[in-house]
Parts: sequence; C-alpha cells; structure tokens
Amino acid sequence: MKHLTILVPEGQSNLSTVACIAGSCEMFTEANSYRRKSGGDPLFTIELAGVSESSEIHDGFVTLKPSTTISKIEHTDLVIIPSSLIRSYEQATQNNRTLIDWVAKQYKAGAGIASMCAGAFLLATTGLLDGKTCSTHWCFEDNFRTMFPNVDLQTEKLITDDNGIYTNGGGYSFLNLLIYLIEKYYDRQTAVFCSKILQIEIDRQSQSPFSIFAGQKSHGDDVVREAQTYLETNLEEKISVEQLSTKFALSRRNFDRRFIKATGNTPLEYLQRVKVESAKRAFETTRKTINEVMYEVGYSDIKAFREVFRKFTGLSPLEYRTKYNASLSYSR
Repeated sequence: MKHLTILVPEGQSNLSTVACIAGSCEMFTEANSYRRKSGGDPLFTIELAGVSESSEIHDGFVTLKPSTTISKIEHTDLVIIPSSLIRSYEQATQNNRTLIDWVAKQYKAGAGIASMCAGAFLLATTGLLDGKTCSTHWCFEDNFRTMFPNVDLQTEKLITDDNGIYTNGGGYSFLNLLIYLIEKYYDRQTAVFCSKILQIEIDRQSQSPFSIFAGQKSHGDDVVREAQTYLETNLEEKISVEQLSTKFALSRRNFDRRFIKATGNTPLEYLQRVKVESAKRAFETTRKTINEVMYEVGYSDIKAFREVFRKFTGLSPLEYRTKYNASLSYSR
C-alpha cells in the first residue's frame, strides 16, 4: 500500500489551509472506499504530518493535531502541501526549514509532491521548482515571480504536472488538483466517481476566467510606471509601442527591456491585458453589446478582439458576458 502525507505547515496557516487538508483527507478516503467497494484494496494510507504535534490556525480559531510528525516518516509516496498565508521568502522559510528539507529529501527518494494555491511558495523554497512549470493563485503572480525568477510560473493554468511535481491555481481549485491526482494514482473511473460524489467539475484546465489583472507597479522604474498609467487611461486609442517609446524618449529596444523587467509583460502584452480587463468589467456590469465594448477599448476588428480576449480569459467575449453578467442571466 502506498503512503500519502498531508503536511500541516508551522505558522502562516489560515482557513484555506484547513480546507485543503480536510478536502485532501476526504477525497482520498472516498477513492479508497470506492476501490474497496469495487473489489480491490485501498491504495493509500493517509497521514497528517507536521513538525510539531499540533498547529494553531487563524489565531487559534482551529487547532490541527497531526497524526504524526515528519521526523517519524522515513518514506512516503505522495506529499500534499496545503495553501498557506505566505507573502515573502522569509515567511516561507520561518519555522518551516525542517519541513522544507524533508520535502526535498522525499522528492529525491521518489515521492510525488503536490502544492495547493500559495503552498507553491513553500514548495519553491526547496529549489525543486527551479526550471519547472508551476501555478499558484493569480493574485500572487507578481510576488512569486519576484521571489522565484527561476520558476516557469504559468498562472493561466489550473494544474501543472512536471516530473512528479504538481501544483494548482488559487482558492478552492485545489479540489480539481485532487481529482487530477486521483486519476493519476488510481484510475479515470475512480476520479469520475469522486467528482460525482463531491460534485466537482472534472477536467477543468484554466483559472484565466477568474483572474483580475491589476498590473505590476511595485517596481522602481518611474518611466515605466508613467507608461503604464498612460496605457490604462487611453484605452480607446490605438497606441503603438514605437509611439510609446518615442513619447518617453527611449529607443524601442531599451523601452521593451525596461518594461519587461519592471512588469513581467512586454508593452504589447500589458496593453492587451488592460484592454481585456476593462472589457471584462464592462461585460460584467453593463448591458453594452460586444461591439460597443470592443470599440471602447480600442479595437475595431471583431476577430482580433475575440482572439485577444480568449487568450487572456479562456472564453469568448459572448461566453464571458453570458456567464458573468447577472442582469442578463436574470432577464432570460
């Protein structure tokens, strides 16, 4: 029988940590139960493990008591790192150095490692994510890129799977990662059963429809910040990157380099993203037509607008408008 370790991080935990731990226990328990009813043996023994024998969550609102400590687990087959409240490298390592070293040791011994939401910060401190793909909550994107520049962060993806390391996006999308792991370690039939019993949409691939683009502005480049503001306040205009670089007295090459370094996006990508974000708000809060919104954000070609919109949301403008505008839904 394989061994599943669900970690209980020391400090920086919140209610999402509890949800991830409880959800993981329930999902794998259901999978074992289904396997037993189908005439097989349970696949995993499940243990909660921490550095200490108990951990207070959310200022003592919840106390978790792991069934064991990591020092007593010599080998495991799958490690789940739940979400945690981490905003800096120092927070990720504080009180978790023992946990980080243990995770790295288990991976090198052949264990699969799965992180949920901001649990990716703790995972990244092990160095195991360097050169690998990873996802986390879209709202942590800028901070994560700054802290871990050697990781291939892909926040548009709901789930990543790279050489035995699994990550997922934000919030309760950890449930989709669990379904993915059930299919990976058990089989498709067991995954479908768990998705039906717990009513989780199976095969979801993207968190793009849920993201809100705010733009990275916590950098120190005043020229780039001025350029960002100019783009955000002139959405209806057709602005070329050449015009923009000239406006700020920079060569195109130098402007591109500084913009990418400061924001993580090329100037064109940034412009597209702020236009799409403005269009999303219009679709969510007004009854304007697709064409009206398209013109307001500076597009005149419906095909080009549709392609850019789908690139950043995973949905067409019509699909997004139908899904997120409550007034339109209620009127049907």
